[in-house]
Amino acid sequence: MEPGLPKFFPCSKCVRVVILVLVCFSLSFACTEGFDSLLELPRSGSNRTRPRSKRVLFVGDFGARGDGLYDDTEAFEIVWKLACSFSSRTRIVIPAGYTSLIHPIDFCGPCKSKVTLVPCRHAPTAVTFHKCKNLRVKNLRIVNSQQMHISFSSCLRVVTSLLKVIAPAMSPNTDGIHITASHRVQVKKCIVRTGDDCVSIVSNSSRIQIENIVCGPGHGISIGSLGKYNSCSQIQDVTVDGAFISNTENGLRIKTWQGGSGFAADIKFRNVLMKNVSNPIIIDQYYCDSSTPCANQTSAVKMDNISFENIKGTSATKDAIIFACSNDVPCEGLYLKDIQLVSQSSGVTSSFCWNACGSSAGLVFPPACFTCTDGLIQQYVSSSYALTTEGFIQQNVSFNYAFQSF
Repeated sequence: MEPGLPKFFPCSKCVRVVILVLVCFSLSFACTEGFDSLLELPRSGSNRTRPRSKRVLFVGDFGARGDGLYDDTEAFEIVWKLACSFSSRTRIVIPAGYTSLIHPIDFCGPCKSKVTLVPCRHAPTAVTFHKCKNLRVKNLRIVNSQQMHISFSSCLRVVTSLLKVIAPAMSPNTDGIHITASHRVQVKKCIVRTGDDCVSIVSNSSRIQIENIVCGPGHGISIGSLGKYNSCSQIQDVTVDGAFISNTENGLRIKTWQGGSGFAADIKFRNVLMKNVSNPIIIDQYYCDSSTPCANQTSAVKMDNISFENIKGTSATKDAIIFACSNDVPCEGLYLKDIQLVSQSSGVTSSFCWNACGSSAGLVFPPACFTCTDGLIQQYVSSSYALTTEGFIQQNVSFNYAFQSF
């Protein structure tokens, strides 16, 4: 087994997922109606000759013209093969000023060392990395996809940063960053404004770190949906640390279908500021994205050891905290600490709990409503307090907002 990978327990209703160690990722430049399949860079900077290094490869040196007319696919294939053959770490760079026409292409290994892709700022409408290992992606901007914008599928050891994803607020199924069946993935300093989940994490993923994310509009940061069609899902060791979520349908959400199996465990949400967010904190084990009512089922994906710490801001709905857990598989190990979620419209916020076991500490508002407790509950609720966006960011969130201008 790959060192550092979790030893997932087998599920009775699924086959254990085996992650391939082959280094391969698929870069799919999807052309949808109304869009051209182009890699586009901002028209700034100079194309003057730059010092060359064995570790830095410029696509223009391998035949890419970057004029938006000539097919640069072959040049990208050549530069990938060369980068993959180096025993030292290699960076593939697409220079500023390029607009490269790229057809669907697979970049596969195994490679002798780590490869970093530094693409243009304006990218295709959809990018998929499949079965990748030791991948770094940064400074990527994706606009107006009619599907998921950037997806990591069956990947191992990925670091991605400085992504900007933009789509209309009313566009469905346009997840910003989608992670499935992947392990040891870091997503840092990203801006996502779409019509669906800003970040979605699904099926058999572990050791996922989401840091310093700006999210909204959209559906917030989601784990799930899990367990659809009576399937097994195993999610473990996920951390969201540092986020500004505004004008979204949900804030921090875990959603599962009835009838599923497996677990979602060891999940931490902390240091999050929200503004005008419906359902700021929500675990929904009765999720049903169907035109007809979903049948009641007894089995469920187990929720265990999930914490929410230092979550503050304004709720667009009355129920700022919702823990709707399974009748037969209650949520356990829930933990709330330093929660301040007030009404966006000067109303009153409340909590809703169903079969939710947990504890709380510090100031928690609205007050916790756990139906059963895990140990001693220490709860201090203030009837009034001052909460400002500026103050929260200065005191609690170590965002480097310079990245917003990239």
